[in-house]
Amino acid sequence: MKKEETAIFAGGCFWCMVKPFDTFPGIISVRSGYTGGHTVNPTYEEVKDHTTGHTEAVKITFDPKVVSYEELVEIYWRQTDPTDAMGQFQDRGDNYRPVIFVKDEYQREIAQKSKEKLEQSGLFDEPIVTKIEDVQPFYEAEEYHQDFYKKNPERFEQEEASGRNQFKDKYWK
Repeated sequence: MKKEETAIFAGGCFWCMVKPFDTFPGIISVRSGYTGGHTVNPTYEEVKDHTTGHTEAVKITFDPKVVSYEELVEIYWRQTDPTDAMGQFQDRGDNYRPVIFVKDEYQREIAQKSKEKLEQSGLFDEPIVTKIEDVQPFYEAEEYHQDFYKKNPERFEQEEASGRNQFKDKYWK
Protein backbone atom coordinates (compact mmCIF):
# COMPACT_ATOMS: atom_id res chain seq x y z
CA MET A 1 0.00 0.00 0.00
CA LYS A 2 1.26 3.47 -0.84
CA LYS A 3 2.38 5.79 1.93
CA GLU A 4 0.28 8.70 0.70
CA GLU A 5 -2.87 8.99 -1.38
CA THR A 6 -4.86 11.98 -2.57
CA ALA A 7 -8.55 12.82 -2.82
CA ILE A 8 -10.25 15.88 -4.32
CA PHE A 9 -13.68 17.06 -3.26
CA ALA A 10 -15.73 20.13 -4.19
CA GLY A 11 -18.56 21.11 -1.89
CA GLY A 12 -19.15 24.84 -1.84
CA CYS A 13 -16.71 27.34 -0.42
CA PHE A 14 -13.37 25.67 0.14
CA TRP A 15 -12.97 27.58 3.40
CA CYS A 16 -15.64 25.37 4.99
CA MET A 17 -14.34 22.15 3.45
CA VAL A 18 -10.86 22.21 5.00
CA LYS A 19 -11.45 21.85 8.74
CA PRO A 20 -13.54 18.64 8.74
CA PHE A 21 -10.77 16.82 6.89
CA ASP A 22 -7.79 18.65 8.38
CA THR A 23 -8.72 17.67 11.92
CA PHE A 24 -9.21 13.95 11.13
CA PRO A 25 -6.49 11.40 12.01
CA GLY A 26 -4.40 10.27 9.05
CA ILE A 27 -4.69 13.52 7.12
CA ILE A 28 -1.31 14.82 5.98
CA SER A 29 -2.52 18.03 4.33
CA VAL A 30 -5.61 19.75 2.99
CA ARG A 31 -5.09 22.42 0.34
CA SER A 32 -7.72 24.77 -1.05
CA GLY A 33 -7.78 25.23 -4.80
CA TYR A 34 -9.60 25.14 -8.10
CA THR A 35 -10.32 22.28 -10.48
CA GLY A 36 -12.62 21.20 -13.27
CA GLY A 37 -12.16 24.24 -15.49
CA HIS A 38 -10.68 25.16 -18.83
CA THR A 39 -7.90 27.63 -18.02
CA VAL A 40 -4.44 27.17 -16.54
CA ASN A 41 -3.60 28.67 -13.14
CA PRO A 42 -6.88 30.48 -12.49
CA THR A 43 -7.04 33.14 -9.81
CA TYR A 44 -9.72 33.48 -7.16
CA GLU A 45 -11.13 36.53 -8.93
CA GLU A 46 -11.42 34.64 -12.25
CA VAL A 47 -13.10 31.64 -10.63
CA LYS A 48 -15.44 33.90 -8.64
CA ASP A 49 -16.39 35.71 -11.87
CA HIS A 50 -17.37 32.37 -13.51
CA THR A 51 -14.95 32.83 -16.42
CA THR A 52 -12.84 29.68 -16.00
CA GLY A 53 -15.28 26.82 -15.43
CA HIS A 54 -13.45 25.84 -12.23
CA THR A 55 -15.02 24.92 -8.94
CA GLU A 56 -13.57 25.55 -5.51
CA ALA A 57 -12.25 22.28 -4.09
CA VAL A 58 -9.93 20.74 -1.54
CA LYS A 59 -7.08 18.36 -2.28
CA ILE A 60 -6.48 16.01 0.60
CA THR A 61 -3.26 14.08 1.07
CA PHE A 62 -3.79 11.21 3.47
CA ASP A 63 -2.21 8.08 4.89
CA PRO A 64 -4.38 5.14 3.76
CA LYS A 65 -3.06 3.03 6.66
CA VAL A 66 -4.77 5.44 9.07
CA VAL A 67 -7.81 6.71 7.16
CA SER A 68 -9.43 5.10 4.13
CA TYR A 69 -10.77 6.75 1.03
CA GLU A 70 -14.19 5.34 2.02
CA GLU A 71 -14.01 7.27 5.29
CA LEU A 72 -13.11 10.46 3.44
CA VAL A 73 -16.12 10.07 1.15
CA GLU A 74 -18.34 9.69 4.21
CA ILE A 75 -16.88 12.86 5.74
CA TYR A 76 -17.49 14.61 2.41
CA TRP A 77 -21.21 13.75 2.33
CA ARG A 78 -21.64 15.25 5.80
CA GLN A 79 -20.23 18.61 4.64
CA THR A 80 -22.47 19.11 1.62
CA ASP A 81 -26.07 19.27 0.47
CA PRO A 82 -25.96 16.51 -2.14
CA THR A 83 -29.33 17.63 -3.55
CA ASP A 84 -28.12 21.08 -4.65
CA ALA A 85 -26.31 21.05 -8.01
CA MET A 86 -25.74 24.80 -8.30
CA GLY A 87 -24.01 25.68 -5.09
CA GLN A 88 -23.92 24.96 -1.42
CA PHE A 89 -25.90 26.81 1.21
CA GLN A 90 -25.31 30.58 0.80
CA ASP A 91 -22.66 29.98 -1.91
CA ARG A 92 -24.36 30.01 -5.29
CA GLY A 93 -23.05 29.26 -8.77
CA ASP A 94 -21.21 26.62 -10.75
CA ASN A 95 -17.95 27.42 -8.96
CA TYR A 96 -19.54 25.96 -5.81
CA ARG A 97 -21.03 22.81 -7.36
CA PRO A 98 -20.63 19.54 -5.43
CA VAL A 99 -18.29 17.08 -7.15
CA ILE A 100 -16.25 14.08 -6.09
CA PHE A 101 -13.22 14.05 -8.38
CA VAL A 102 -11.87 10.51 -8.75
CA LYS A 103 -8.36 9.64 -9.90
CA ASP A 104 -8.89 5.97 -10.74
CA GLU A 105 -11.42 3.14 -10.90
CA TYR A 106 -10.87 2.28 -7.25
CA GLN A 107 -11.99 5.75 -6.15
CA ARG A 108 -14.81 5.79 -8.71
CA GLU A 109 -16.22 2.50 -7.43
CA ILE A 110 -16.11 3.64 -3.80
CA ALA A 111 -17.66 7.02 -4.59
CA GLN A 112 -20.39 5.48 -6.76
CA LYS A 113 -21.31 2.84 -4.17
CA SER A 114 -21.40 5.47 -1.45
CA LYS A 115 -23.62 7.71 -3.58
CA GLU A 116 -25.98 4.82 -4.30
CA LYS A 117 -26.16 3.99 -0.59
CA LEU A 118 -27.03 7.63 0.15
CA GLU A 119 -29.69 7.61 -2.59
CA GLN A 120 -31.26 4.48 -1.12
CA SER A 121 -31.12 5.75 2.46
CA GLY A 122 -34.29 7.83 2.14
CA LEU A 123 -32.56 10.59 4.08
CA PHE A 124 -33.28 13.22 1.43
CA ASP A 125 -36.56 14.05 -0.31
CA GLU A 126 -34.78 15.37 -3.41
CA PRO A 127 -32.50 13.38 -5.76
CA ILE A 128 -28.78 13.18 -5.03
CA VAL A 129 -27.16 15.32 -7.73
CA THR A 130 -23.51 15.38 -6.65
CA LYS A 131 -21.37 14.50 -9.67
CA ILE A 132 -18.56 11.99 -9.78
CA GLU A 133 -16.00 13.15 -12.34
CA ASP A 134 -12.46 12.32 -13.38
CA VAL A 135 -9.71 14.29 -11.69
CA GLN A 136 -8.59 17.32 -13.63
CA PRO A 137 -5.62 19.57 -12.95
CA PHE A 138 -5.79 21.04 -9.44
CA TYR A 139 -4.47 24.56 -8.95
CA GLU A 140 -3.77 25.65 -5.40
CA ALA A 141 -5.58 28.78 -4.30
CA GLU A 142 -3.71 31.85 -3.18
CA GLU A 143 -1.97 31.53 0.18
CA TYR A 144 -4.50 33.70 2.03
CA HIS A 145 -7.14 31.02 1.30
CA GLN A 146 -5.09 28.22 2.86
CA ASP A 147 -6.00 27.19 6.43
CA PHE A 148 -8.66 29.89 6.53
CA TYR A 149 -10.33 28.44 9.62
CA LYS A 150 -7.05 28.86 11.54
CA LYS A 151 -6.14 32.29 10.20
CA ASN A 152 -9.63 33.82 10.48
CA PRO A 153 -11.54 31.88 13.17
CA GLU A 154 -14.27 34.47 13.68
CA ARG A 155 -15.06 34.84 9.98
CA PHE A 156 -14.89 31.06 9.56
CA GLU A 157 -17.47 30.60 12.32
CA GLN A 158 -19.77 33.09 10.54
CA GLU A 159 -19.41 31.14 7.30
CA GLU A 160 -20.15 27.85 9.07
CA ALA A 161 -23.20 29.26 10.83
CA SER A 162 -24.76 30.62 7.64
CA GLY A 163 -26.68 27.48 6.73
CA ARG A 164 -24.16 24.65 6.61
CA ASN A 165 -24.38 23.84 10.33
CA GLN A 166 -28.19 23.98 10.36
CA PHE A 167 -28.27 21.59 7.42
CA LYS A 168 -25.80 19.20 9.06
CA ASP A 169 -27.79 19.26 12.30
CA LYS A 170 -30.99 18.40 10.42
CA TYR A 171 -29.66 15.48 8.36
CA TRP A 172 -26.51 14.21 10.03
CA LYS A 173 -27.23 13.59 13.68
